[in-house]
Amino acid sequence: MPLSTDEVIDTAAELLRRHGLADLSMRRLATELGVRPGALYWHVDNKQTLLIRVADRVLADVPTTTTGAPARDIRRLLSDIRAAVLPVPDGGEVVALGYALDPTSVQVFVHLRRLIGDLGVAGRDRAAATDLIVHHVLGSIAAQQDRQLAGLSTRGAAAAFDRGVALVLDRLTQPAAAPRLAPQEEAT
Repeated sequence: MPLSTDEVIDTAAELLRRHGLADLSMRRLATELGVRPGALYWHVDNKQTLLIRVADRVLADVPTTTTGAPARDIRRLLSDIRAAVLPVPDGGEVVALGYALDPTSVQVFVHLRRLIGDLGVAGRDRAAATDLIVHHVLGSIAAQQDRQLAGLSTRGAAAAFDRGVALVLDRLTQPAAAPRLAPQEEAT
């Protein structure tokens, strides 16, 4: 039976879950699938493309339903993202890489951007708010994973994450109080 792209991505995501990013090489993936490494390139252009697809797969089960209350939907979405990525070794790093390489490739982040727009945040501010929130979520995950690897306490990590989300959302829901950049600052 021929190899499918879904099989490649699923197997790569499983390797990430079992072993972390260090052991997710094209050679290891090919071995796991019982094919030569060159066969993988029929399904993904390169390792970066593979990682983008793996990031989306790690987050594939995160629900993107809405209730009509964007701030509440964003809080739930971010908590669900954190819950999906935190148990995956190096998951924060892989999802951050996927987002950095192609922010529109990870569907939960496209949904997040829409929800931020539903708060009334538009244009460059919406893009900046999305980046800020994504970096907060993935940074908090990576920090907690790093502390776990080092054998350090992660006590308070969830509360710090929630507090950061609350601070950003409080500011976004009060757009009149948000500082505006001068036109020359927006160009940079």
